[in-house]
Amino acid sequence: MPNIIWQIYPLGFTGAPVRPSEGERETTPRLRHICNWLDYAAEIGADTILLNPIFESATHGYDTIDHRKIDTRLGTDEDFDHLVKVCREKNLELVLDGVFNHVAESHELATAGHVSGGDFEGHSDLLELDHSSPEVEDYVVDVMCHWLERGISGWRLDAVYATDPEFFARVTTRVRERFPHAWFVGEMIHGDYNDYVAKAHLDSITQYELWKAIWSSIKDRNFYELEWTLKRNAELTFTPMTFVGNHDTTRIASQVGEHGAAIAAVLLYTLPGIPAIYYGDEQGFTGVKEERVGGDDAVRPTVPGSPEELHEIGKWMYALHEQLGRRRQAQPWIKDAQVEITDIDNAVLAYRVFDENNSMNVRVELDPPRAEIDGESVGL
Repeated sequence: MPNIIWQIYPLGFTGAPVRPSEGERETTPRLRHICNWLDYAAEIGADTILLNPIFESATHGYDTIDHRKIDTRLGTDEDFDHLVKVCREKNLELVLDGVFNHVAESHELATAGHVSGGDFEGHSDLLELDHSSPEVEDYVVDVMCHWLERGISGWRLDAVYATDPEFFARVTTRVRERFPHAWFVGEMIHGDYNDYVAKAHLDSITQYELWKAIWSSIKDRNFYELEWTLKRNAELTFTPMTFVGNHDTTRIASQVGEHGAAIAAVLLYTLPGIPAIYYGDEQGFTGVKEERVGGDDAVRPTVPGSPEELHEIGKWMYALHEQLGRRRQAQPWIKDAQVEITDIDNAVLAYRVFDENNSMNVRVELDPPRAEIDGESVGL
């Protein structure tokens, strides 16, 4: 199980053309670009790299054409193997994004008729797979095992909220027969988290309720919303993947400003769960997601060739993430801890995180923004 995740959207991160013309599909080893950033990720505490889609797709990665082939815009199998090798050398695990709810219309399962007949969430270019089909199940098991054999540690399962949990129960059971330590996290925006995890035999779910409560509590100066959500979070029967930003959401610094984003980072690193840091948030990147073609581009930017070219932009925010990452790395017990609220007002929240053998006290204030962990001021 991961302790801290650094999440990357590779097509954007590496500067690949997201809506390519024919001439822009030339095989380019962009995956190797990620290798230059692995020490940087480790410095903020990450022990796992989560890559959003890297398989051959028509445009943005979620319209998959071939799950067994590295997208030519990102490179080849050899480039992937090199990334795995460097991750291993740096003691970093690698998790891939599995888009198994829907595919592009040119995907082999679609052309063979193994689709349900519906479009995914109104997108005519995304066809939902028929998850009752044995051929679909065999295909997904084969794909998962193929990349686990190549060195990954687990899968993020896209749009599980729209997929029959019994399908993933059958798939994960078969995959674990060969790879018993594989880790599976499902993208769950809404619904009964506990019920889905149990039925689908998953290890974790993306905690969207906590994401919303963190930014909304800061933006609206209302920590009572976060208090209510933490009570629900305590009822989870698994360890959730927590976050304050990802490839599908407006950047936290655009939601609540840079100091609000710093408070959000303190909360993320000190609350139970598996924190996932979306690349750029540790630098205070801004970007607003819009509901239009290309509306995700602003939150999926390209980064320079090396971290040295970036540090001066958000140096203080990165230093904060380093400080928080070191503390969280040294206290892995936090991910399954309990939370007790010790003081609360609209713009003040104090809480104790604890288990049988450990305890930590956190206090955050919004006006002016400040934070303390065990009485020690955290640099905002």
